[in-house]
Amino acid sequence: GQDAHIVGGSLTDAINEGVRRGYEKGYLRKSVVKDPLDRVNTGDNTPAVIHYDIVPGDKIKIIAAPKGFGSENMSAVKMLKPSDGVKGVIDFVIQTVDQAGANPCPPIVVGVGIGGTMEKAAYLAKKALLRPINQRSHNEYYGSLEQELLEKINRLGIGPQGLGGTTTALAVNIETFPTHIAGLPVAVNISCHVARHAEAVL
Repeated sequence: GQDAHIVGGSLTDAINEGVRRGYEKGYLRKSVVKDPLDRVNTGDNTPAVIHYDIVPGDKIKIIAAPKGFGSENMSAVKMLKPSDGVKGVIDFVIQTVDQAGANPCPPIVVGVGIGGTMEKAAYLAKKALLRPINQRSHNEYYGSLEQELLEKINRLGIGPQGLGGTTTALAVNIETFPTHIAGLPVAVNISCHVARHAEAVL
């Protein structure tokens, strides 16, 4: 909230300290490297990837969403042309899931971000994974599109752990944002079935 005040230090530093303690005390796998090319492990999974959203109010809501890279590596962004329309979006989502196959440990949850810019679409796709799997979009059109995509994905026959069947995805969640007249950015972020996340309000 814009009226909340952080005192005694940096919020970013506090979040990273929380991540550091959580991974050390929880004996969790150290999975972060200091440089994407040097590949030297940081030893404590910091720094965290942090997104801030300033909203009205005087509280701080923190959502933590630890996510493995088996599923993250299967994610994709595509800058469609406006003329590609909804068919282009559907084709891209289905193609992305189909190419992922068993790699993200299905059954999966599929987050889809449509609109904004390249990086906004990717953020929206990740944010979509936070929505409960039994909760459709409040927008009727996108709720219907979520259901259509879910049915088409489950007809791919990938199934749990890639062993075949009709349950490849548990949900498809779509988030949207206004975009430029010349563009139609679309991002797909895939999560394994656990879709870990937790939140707290301070």
